[in-house]
Amino acid sequence: MVQAYILIQTEVGRAAAVASDVAGIEGVTRAEDVTGPYDVVVHVEAPDEEALAGKVVAAVQKVPGITRTLTCPVVSAAARSTSA
Repeated sequence: MVQAYILIQTEVGRAAAVASDVAGIEGVTRAEDVTGPYDVVVHVEAPDEEALAGKVVAAVQKVPGITRTLTCPVVSAAARSTSA
């Protein structure tokens, strides 16, 4: 299982609607509108990187009102400890 956070910038006044729309996408575990340089923060999960990019992230990017996204894959603690 791979996980990522997607940071989303939206059109003015669209953050709550975008968060609501994104929350219904398969693979999205949490979507919240926030304050700061990004308007919505989304946590996603998929069985592998191909599914994450090809299905989940692609579906999120198609939501109306989104102007920009930044996808941040999660690096597990186990992966960090074996490479150190």
